[in-house]
Amino acid sequence: MNADLRYPIGPFEAGEETPVITGAAIDVIDALPAQLRAAVAGLTDRQLDTEYRPEGWTVRQVVHHVADSHMNGMIRTKLALTEDAPTIKPYDESAWARLADMRLPIDVSLPLIDGVHRRWVEVLRSLTPEQLRRTFVHPEHGRAMTIGYQVQHYAWHCRHHVAHITALRQRQGW
Repeated sequence: MNADLRYPIGPFEAGEETPVITGAAIDVIDALPAQLRAAVAGLTDRQLDTEYRPEGWTVRQVVHHVADSHMNGMIRTKLALTEDAPTIKPYDESAWARLADMRLPIDVSLPLIDGVHRRWVEVLRSLTPEQLRRTFVHPEHGRAMTIGYQVQHYAWHCRHHVAHITALRQRQGW
């Protein structure tokens, strides 16, 4: 574990976009719904409303954020597959985390994550090497990103947020 509570598994570092690395990243994305459910299993509302780090999001916000982020991720994949290097729409994650739906029970977002991941993984596993090289432009980064790169980033994102929750549980003795 990383000592920086913001990055319990360390910051994202992209690897080479090979079939083996991409396949392993898709496996991580596929496993996320079950891993996230296991990470939050048995938590009380008080525990769900605990920040994973000082001035960080609560566990509840993390779960809802994963749903928001991964819905956007699947849409970005589909845009890259169906349009010629589209410019995607970024969103303000911090502002979204302050909206009223972030106070809902996590049982609202967990099924969304299940469905999004099932559909997203189905698409990802069907892609050819050429399709994995298709791109979208992320205006905040000012460059085109391949679907293969995106897959690695979201695999990291899966592990990153599960680790926020599991590290908090370990620190708190939950």
